[in-house]
Amino acid sequence: MIQDPKTAAALRLTEQSKTPCDKDTSCATHHQSEDDSGNENKQKNVPQKRRKRAQTTPKSVKGQNAKADRGSGSRAGGSHDKQEDGEAVSLFEVISMGHSAMKAVIDDWIEAYEKERDPSILDLISFFIQCCGCKGMVAAEICHSKDGSNIKNKMVDKLDEASGLQYKRFLAFPWILTVTWPLDGDVEYPLVQSGPCGRWFHSELCDFMSVLVAQFQHSVLFDSYLMNALLSLFTQLSDSSVRAFRHTCTLAAVKLLSSLVRVALSLSVGIENSQKLCAVQRSKTVRQKSSPQIKGIQKKITQLEEKREEIESMMDVIFKGVFLKRYRDVLPEIRSICMEELAAWMKNYNTVFLNDNYLKYMGWMMHDKNADVRLKCVLGLQELYGDLTLLPKLDLFTCRFKERMISMALDKDTEVAVQSLKLLVLISNKAEGVLSQSDYRQLFQFVYSSQRPLAAVAGELLFLRLLNTSPDTQDGTNAEEALKQQMFVKLKALLDFYQESKLHQHVVYLVDSLWDCCSPLLKDWPTIASILLQDLPSTGTVLTEAEENILVEILVASVRQASEGPGLVGRSGVKKVTSVREKRVQLDDTTKLTEHFLEVLPKLLKKFLRREDVVVLLMKIPQFFLPDFPLAEKDQLLSELFSEMRAVVDAHCDADVLETAARSYLSLSADGTSWCCMAQTARDSMVQNWVNQLKLFLEDAAKEDTFSVDSEKTEFVSTIKRLRAFHNCHDLSKWNLFELLFPLVSVDKTGLPAQVQLEVLQCLCYALLWSLNRSSETLTSKEKALAQRLQLRQFCESSQRYLSYCDNAVRQQAFLGICDVLTAHSYQTNVWDPTCFGPLLYTPSPKLQRALLTFVTSHIFATPVCDSQSTDTEDSEVEKLEDLHKRRNQLAAFCKLIVHGILEMSTAAEVFMCYVKHYNDFGDIIKETLCRTRQTDKTESTRTLVLSLHQLFIRLKHEQESGGRTHPGVQTFTSIKELARRFAMTFGDLMKFRECVVMIHRSGIDFVFQGFNQTPETQTPVYLSYLSILSEFSSKLLKPDKKTMLGYLQKHTAEHIVDLREESWQPLGHYRTSLLAAAEGEDAVSHASSDKKPQLRSTCSKSKQEGKKSPCPFSPTDTSKTYSKAQRHSFSPSTPVADMDPFFVPGNPPVRQLNFETLVLNTNHEETVDVEL
Repeated sequence: MIQDPKTAAALRLTEQSKTPCDKDTSCATHHQSEDDSGNENKQKNVPQKRRKRAQTTPKSVKGQNAKADRGSGSRAGGSHDKQEDGEAVSLFEVISMGHSAMKAVIDDWIEAYEKERDPSILDLISFFIQCCGCKGMVAAEICHSKDGSNIKNKMVDKLDEASGLQYKRFLAFPWILTVTWPLDGDVEYPLVQSGPCGRWFHSELCDFMSVLVAQFQHSVLFDSYLMNALLSLFTQLSDSSVRAFRHTCTLAAVKLLSSLVRVALSLSVGIENSQKLCAVQRSKTVRQKSSPQIKGIQKKITQLEEKREEIESMMDVIFKGVFLKRYRDVLPEIRSICMEELAAWMKNYNTVFLNDNYLKYMGWMMHDKNADVRLKCVLGLQELYGDLTLLPKLDLFTCRFKERMISMALDKDTEVAVQSLKLLVLISNKAEGVLSQSDYRQLFQFVYSSQRPLAAVAGELLFLRLLNTSPDTQDGTNAEEALKQQMFVKLKALLDFYQESKLHQHVVYLVDSLWDCCSPLLKDWPTIASILLQDLPSTGTVLTEAEENILVEILVASVRQASEGPGLVGRSGVKKVTSVREKRVQLDDTTKLTEHFLEVLPKLLKKFLRREDVVVLLMKIPQFFLPDFPLAEKDQLLSELFSEMRAVVDAHCDADVLETAARSYLSLSADGTSWCCMAQTARDSMVQNWVNQLKLFLEDAAKEDTFSVDSEKTEFVSTIKRLRAFHNCHDLSKWNLFELLFPLVSVDKTGLPAQVQLEVLQCLCYALLWSLNRSSETLTSKEKALAQRLQLRQFCESSQRYLSYCDNAVRQQAFLGICDVLTAHSYQTNVWDPTCFGPLLYTPSPKLQRALLTFVTSHIFATPVCDSQSTDTEDSEVEKLEDLHKRRNQLAAFCKLIVHGILEMSTAAEVFMCYVKHYNDFGDIIKETLCRTRQTDKTESTRTLVLSLHQLFIRLKHEQESGGRTHPGVQTFTSIKELARRFAMTFGDLMKFRECVVMIHRSGIDFVFQGFNQTPETQTPVYLSYLSILSEFSSKLLKPDKKTMLGYLQKHTAEHIVDLREESWQPLGHYRTSLLAAAEGEDAVSHASSDKKPQLRSTCSKSKQEGKKSPCPFSPTDTSKTYSKAQRHSFSPSTPVADMDPFFVPGNPPVRQLNFETLVLNTNHEETVDVEL
C-alpha cells in the first residue's frame, strides 16, 4: 500500500546524499507484495517511530479481486489495544461486515486521523483505489505546490509492455498518486462483477459513503484538509480514461454529495429550530429576556449557517467537478447513476437543486439512447410531480418538455413507456390543465396497446378522466336507483369513447385495459342487463342498436375476463402465475355470473332472437359457467335456457352462430358438470329432429331426382349446416350420418347446389374423424374394421372426383378432407393395441396420390390471377392474405401426408423444387418438411432432393430445346443453382450426412454421363452444365470424399477426350476445381449462385505454401490409381475392419439407378428461356 510520509522522509534523507531531489515534491514509493501476511506492531507509546504496516494482497468481493491490504486502512489508535490477539480489519474488508462494523471501523479511522492526518488520508485513498479493482504497486509523492513546473511532467502515464501494466498518475492534492493498471481495459472490477456480487458491492459501497459522512459530520467534516483531498481524488479519478476509476469514483462522489445533502438538511433543521427559539426569547418581557442567551442562540445560528454554506460549496464542487463531466459519459451505467442521484437531490434539497438550471439536465437526458437512463429520469420526475409543494417550481420544465414526456409513452422499451405514462397520469391528477384534450385523445388510444402493463395504465387514465364522474341525482330517487343511474352514465361515456375511437373489433382489449381500475363497473352485470332489457326508465335515454351491440360485446368480454383472467391473444406482459387471492376472486366472480345469467340470459336471448350479431355474442356466455354450480331449485331456469338456445339455433343458419351454439352445448354437456344430463338430452332432441327432417328431404329428392322448389333447397341446406356445425364438436355417430349422406356424393348429382356438396363433404369428413377417434371403443370385430376401411376408401375415392370441381370452395374442402382423414387414419394405426381390434391399413391408390400432387402444383403453388378491374384497395389485400392463409393450410396438410409416410417420399420432389421460388409464402413449411423427412429416412430424403434438382434441370433443358413459351413450372438456371445452394446449407453436421452428400455427387455424375457416347457431333454430354449446380454441394464433402469423388469423376471421363480450355467443357473444370479445394469447408468457386463464367484456381500453389507435397490435381493417372486403390481396400475380404479408413466411402456407383427422363411431368412449352446450358 501507500507508504506514510515519515518513512518517506527517512528514505528521502538517505537519498539526498546520492541524488538531488526536486524542491517542490518529495517521493515515497512502496511495492505491494501478494505474499506478505498482515500483523501490526504495537508502537503506540513511541510517537517518534511509525508503526509497521503489514501488507496483504487486496481481498476481493466473493473472491473476484485481490485481498485487501490489512495494514493500510486498518483500525488505528485505541482499537489496537482492544485487538491485541485479533487481526486488524481494513476499510476494504469492513464493507462485507455490515452497518455496525462499518461504524466501529470508521470511528477508529477518525480517531487515527485526528492523531496523524496524512497516513489516515492515504489509507482512505487506498480504500477507494482498491474499490476500483486496483492491485499491484501504488506510490505516493507529496506535492507542496500546485504550480510546480515539473508537476505536468510527473503526471504523464507510462507503459510497461513487458509486464503488461500501465502506470496511471493522478493528483489528489497534496499527493501525486501512481497506480499500476493492466493494459487490458476490459478488466472486471467489483462494480461490474457478474451475478449478485456486483449488486452487493454497489449497495455496500453506497452504505459506506453514507456511514462515513454521518460519522464525521460532527468532527472532521469541516476540516478542509480531508475534504479537499477527497474532492481532489474523486475529481481526478472520475475524469480518468480507465473505466473502473471513472465508474467507481463517480458513484462514490455522487453518494458523497447525497450524504452532504442530508447533513445540510440537518443543519437547516437546526437553524430553523434555533430561529424559533430566538423568536421565543425575543417575545419575552424585558424582565424575562436573557441577552446572553439570545446572543448565544444568534451565534449558534451564524455558525450553523456558515457550516451550511461550506457544505453547499462542497456540493457545488462535486457537482461541477464530477456530475457535469460524467452525466454525458460514454458508459450508460455512469449516466444512470448521475440521473438517479440528481433526482434525489432535487427531491430532498429542493431549495438549492430544484430550479431550471438543474432540471434541464433531466430534460436533456430523457432523450438518451439507453433505456435505463431514460427510466431513471422518468422515475425521478414521478417523485417530483408527486409532491404538490414542488409543482410551482416545475412549470417551466413542464411547458418545455411536455411533448417529450408524451412521446415517451411510445418508447421502444416497455418499462420506460409504462413509467412515462404513469408520469403523465400523475401530472393529470396533480396539475389540472397541463394536458390538452388532443393530448388525452392521443394517450387514450394506448388502451389498445399490445403490452398489457401499458394498456392498464392507459385504462387508469381513461377511467380517471371520463368514467370517474358523479352525475347529479334527481330528488326523490332512492340510493339503488341513484347508483344505477350513475352506472348508466359511466357506461354511456364508455360507449361514446369506443364509438369515437372507431376500433370496432377491440372491445375485449378495452375491457382488459380497464379491468384493474374499473372492474366494479364492468362486473355490474345486473345493471348492464337491465339497460339492455330497458328496465331503467329513470335514465330517460334509449340506446341505439349500435350502442346495444357494443354494450353486449362489453358484457360478454367482462364475463370472459372474470371467468378466465386477463390472458388475451396478441397481448403480452400478463402475469404467468395466478396468486391464491386472484384464484379465489375468479371463483367468486364465476359463481356470481353463473347464478345471474341462468336467470337473465334466456330473457336476453328472447329479446334479441332475430339479431344475428347480438345473438352470436350472447350464446358465448354459457361457455363461462361454473361447471360444478349447485342446481338447487334451478331446473326451471335451465329448461328455459335450453329452450331459448334451441330457438336461436332453429332461427339462424349462419356459420358463426351455429359454431358458437355447438361450443356452448359442448361446454354444458361435458362430463362432470352439474347440468350435463339436461344438456345432452336437449342436444340429442335437436339432432334427432334434424336427422328426421333430412331423411324426409332425401326421400322426396330421391323420388323426383331433384328438389321441387327453392324453399326445399334452403331448408335442406340449413339442416345440413346445423348437422355439420354440431358434428364438428359432438360425436353424432349413433345417427350414422355417413351412410345417410354418402349417396349424395357417391355419383354425380345433377341439380345439387355447390353449397350442399360443400356441407355434405364436411359432414362426411367429421363422421370419419369421429369414427377413427373412437376406434379403440367401437371396433370390436373384424367386420367393423372392414366396414370402417370401406368407408375410408369410399370417402377418398368420392372426394378425389371433387379435386377438379368447378367451385373453388368445394375443391379445397375435398382436398383438406382427404388429407385430414388420411392423417388421422395413420395416427390410429400407429397407436392402436395389436392385441385388440383396430383400424385396418389403408394405402392411397397411385391415382389418388397423383391427383393430390396435381392439386398442389396447379392450385397451391400457382400464382393467383388478379382481376384486372380490381384496384389495390384494403379489401383486396385482405382477400389476398386470406387466400394465402388457406393455401398454406392446404400445403401443410399435404406435407403431413409425406412426413407420416402416407404418401411416397418421392412425391415431395415437387414441393422441394418450389423452396426458393415460393420462399416468402411457403419457405418455412417446405423447410420443416425437409427436416422431418430427413429425420425419418435421410437416405430417401436425399434421393428426393436430388430428384427435384434433376427434374428442374431436365424441364429447363427441354424448354430451351423446344423454343416454346415458358411454362410456369420451369425455373431459370440461376434459380436452380440457388436452390442447390439452399439445399446444401441444410446439411449441418458433415459427419452425420456424409453418405448423403456423397450420394448427391455420385448420382449427379451418373446423371451427367449416363449413356454418353462421344461423337464428332456430340463432343460433350447433354447435361454437362448440371455439374455447375452440383458444385454447390462440394463444400459439404470431407477431404477423403473429395478425393474419392474426383476419382469417380475421372472414371467417367477417362474414355473421353476432354479439353478444359474449350468453353463447352467449362462446367467440368468448374466442378473439378471445387473438388480439389484443399482446406475443409472451402469451396473454390461456389461463393454465390450466378451465371458468371467460373475462373479456375490452381491448388498446387496453395499446397506449396502450406508445405505439402501433392501431385498435380489434373493428373488422370494418379487419380485413377487412388480411386482403384481405395476401391480394392474397401472391398477386400482379407482387410480387417479395424484397419479400414473410417472416413472412406466406397467409390462404386449405386446399384439403384433412377431414370430421370421418365420422371419428368409432361408440360406445355409456351415460352423460351434465354439461358445458356
